[in-house]
Amino acid sequence: MQIRESAEMYLETILVLSKKGPVRSIDIAKEMNFSRPSVSVTVHNLEKENYIHIEDDGTISLEEKGREIAERIYERHTVLSALLESIGVSKETASEDACKIEHDISVETFECIKKLLPGIIC
Repeated sequence: MQIRESAEMYLETILVLSKKGPVRSIDIAKEMNFSRPSVSVTVHNLEKENYIHIEDDGTISLEEKGREIAERIYERHTVLSALLESIGVSKETASEDACKIEHDISVETFECIKKLLPGIIC
């Protein structure tokens, strides 16, 4: 399942926002600091590819394949942030750097990093 980094970021954002309540395009735009028109285009493209579903009221939910990607990226973000914080990186910088790394890190490297941090469950 190959998907672009920007789409991964959208799916992860939808997952995180959905933990707080219903998600709409405006929520994604605010969270990602993107324009509403640009979010609208991407959201509709994600729906066409069956990564998300948009209800008649504008509420957005993840489809199964979208959720799998979002959860994988979110786990990477969480684990990488924890690793960086554990070596003394500030919380804010750790989160920013984890966001840069989470899309490119190999499965092998990520699995080895997870072994370094027992007890982290995402």
